[in-house]
Amino acid sequence: MTVLVCALCGTTLDADADEQSGMLALSWVASHERGRDVRYCPSCARENLRAIEGKLDAEFW
Repeated sequence: MTVLVCALCGTTLDADADEQSGMLALSWVASHERGRDVRYCPSCARENLRAIEGKLDAEFW
Protein backbone atom coordinates (compact mmCIF):
# COMPACT_ATOMS: atom_id res chain seq x y z
CA MET A 1 0.00 0.00 0.00
CA THR A 2 1.42 3.36 -1.06
CA VAL A 3 0.06 6.38 0.77
CA LEU A 4 1.51 9.75 -0.19
CA VAL A 5 1.45 12.53 2.42
CA CYS A 6 2.20 16.15 1.47
CA ALA A 7 5.03 17.51 3.61
CA LEU A 8 3.45 20.97 3.68
CA CYS A 9 -0.33 20.67 3.99
CA GLY A 10 -0.76 17.04 5.06
CA THR A 11 -2.99 16.03 2.14
CA THR A 12 -2.98 12.26 1.65
CA LEU A 13 -3.44 10.07 -1.40
CA ASP A 14 -3.69 6.28 -1.44
CA ALA A 15 -1.96 5.62 -4.75
CA ASP A 16 -3.02 1.96 -4.76
CA ALA A 17 -6.75 2.59 -4.18
CA ASP A 18 -7.73 2.55 -7.84
CA GLU A 19 -6.42 3.40 -11.30
CA GLN A 20 -7.39 7.08 -11.06
CA SER A 21 -5.54 7.49 -7.75
CA GLY A 22 -2.49 5.87 -9.32
CA MET A 23 -2.59 8.39 -12.14
CA LEU A 24 -3.01 11.29 -9.68
CA ALA A 25 0.09 10.11 -7.83
CA LEU A 26 2.13 10.95 -10.94
CA SER A 27 1.39 14.65 -10.43
CA TRP A 28 2.98 14.73 -6.97
CA VAL A 29 6.51 16.13 -6.60
CA ALA A 30 9.22 14.05 -4.92
CA SER A 31 12.16 15.75 -3.24
CA HIS A 32 15.16 14.66 -1.19
CA GLU A 33 15.81 17.14 1.62
CA ARG A 34 18.19 16.81 4.56
CA GLY A 35 18.59 13.09 4.06
CA ARG A 36 14.91 12.21 3.75
CA ASP A 37 12.48 11.75 0.89
CA VAL A 38 9.44 14.05 0.96
CA ARG A 39 6.40 14.49 -1.28
CA TYR A 40 4.39 17.57 -2.18
CA CYS A 41 0.83 17.58 -3.52
CA PRO A 42 0.19 19.34 -6.85
CA SER A 43 -1.32 22.39 -5.12
CA CYS A 44 1.64 22.99 -2.78
CA ALA A 45 4.11 22.24 -5.57
CA ARG A 46 2.44 24.81 -7.82
CA GLU A 47 2.51 27.46 -5.07
CA ASN A 48 6.21 26.87 -4.35
CA LEU A 49 7.55 25.98 -7.78
CA ARG A 50 10.32 28.59 -7.83
CA ALA A 51 11.67 27.48 -4.46
CA ILE A 52 11.55 23.81 -5.48
CA GLU A 53 13.41 24.47 -8.72
CA GLY A 54 15.91 26.65 -6.84
CA LYS A 55 16.58 23.66 -4.52
CA LEU A 56 15.69 25.70 -1.42
CA ASP A 57 14.81 23.71 1.69
CA ALA A 58 11.13 23.90 2.61
CA GLU A 59 11.93 25.94 5.73
CA PHE A 60 12.71 28.92 3.46
CA TRP A 61 9.39 28.78 1.60
